[in-house]
Amino acid sequence: MDKAIRVGMVGSGNAAVFHYAAYQRVSGVPVSVVGITALDVDQCREFARSRNIRQFETLSKMLPEVDVIDNCTPGYAHEPVCIAAFEAGKHVIVEKPFTGYYGPAGDDGFQGNRHSKQIMLEEAVASARRVIAAALKSKRKLCYAENWIYAPAVQKEAEILSKGKGQILWALGDQSHSGSPSPAYGIWKLSGGGSVVGKSCHPLTAILYLKQVEGVTLYGKPIRPESVSARTHEITRNPRFMDKGLLRTDYRDIEDYCQIHLLFEDGMVADVFASELVMGGVHNWLEIFANNHRTRCNMSPSNAIEHYNPKEEQLADVYIMEKIGTKQGWSNPAPDENFMFGYPQEIQDFMESIAGEREPKSGMLAASDSVSVLYAAYLSAERKGEEVMVPLDSALG
Repeated sequence: MDKAIRVGMVGSGNAAVFHYAAYQRVSGVPVSVVGITALDVDQCREFARSRNIRQFETLSKMLPEVDVIDNCTPGYAHEPVCIAAFEAGKHVIVEKPFTGYYGPAGDDGFQGNRHSKQIMLEEAVASARRVIAAALKSKRKLCYAENWIYAPAVQKEAEILSKGKGQILWALGDQSHSGSPSPAYGIWKLSGGGSVVGKSCHPLTAILYLKQVEGVTLYGKPIRPESVSARTHEITRNPRFMDKGLLRTDYRDIEDYCQIHLLFEDGMVADVFASELVMGGVHNWLEIFANNHRTRCNMSPSNAIEHYNPKEEQLADVYIMEKIGTKQGWSNPAPDENFMFGYPQEIQDFMESIAGEREPKSGMLAASDSVSVLYAAYLSAERKGEEVMVPLDSALG
């Protein structure tokens, strides 16, 4: 492709920062980030100014100028932005979570932790199917920005699994830290949930992807999830929680801990944990127990560097790792955190898929199945861990 793929970004928060940096590392495919639009006008203006790109007043004004919409908005805006982009004939990259349930329109008193999870599951699945239907109708690419799928450790395990023709018997994963910096996180109406949607989606979707790889290798079709059992808790709102000021606690109506047990259609299992309760930096890891190998995927922390710092102020201008808390004492500085988390590889794959007219590694199937599992998990948790069947889109996979 000689003509550059023109990208327009929607949303100017942390996800947009990661994505923009990743576009600068794309090779072999000409790409141009044309501009950005966001509800936070001041933040958007600074984002555009500092990167020398255009600031658009609205999505509708940006659409005629681009080929791809990179949807980095909070989850509640994912469906309308995606559908508007597809209807305009644009390819779409959409951040996690793909979509979800954000309460009845206009209900400012909505409390997600008290709302029917059966309704949430039905509505979230319906939202996912509306977006996918719009993508299929437009014949444009839907790229689901789950960066864990592209993390080097996960991709290496996918290679081991495929070339070794292994079978995953049990997968185990976790993402936890001391609390999201996003102002939208903590309010269900904006985020679509807490630790289940905001954190467990990462290890969960990576595991879903690996079972897809296994299924395609062994049987010619993906192995998909069948049922889920889950528990959630609101630890920092427990009246007996003793707050030392080291964890984020200003959550309005979301959970800050979850555990999910997943059964696949081949009878094999996975367990996923996520929380806002872990200090010392982000903990991102997977462990795969297969019939012919065992793999530990340590995205963060990684021991590529082990550093001891006796004085906090010495590293005032040095980035160590996400959510580290303190730079004093022993730590594991990340040599290239974005690379280890898969952000550049994710955008590279998306641009290649759009330019080469092939499907991305993380596309409709991962997006759809992740939403179904996450909200089935909420229903299970509401029922105190009862097993719930995962409603799959039979048109996919």
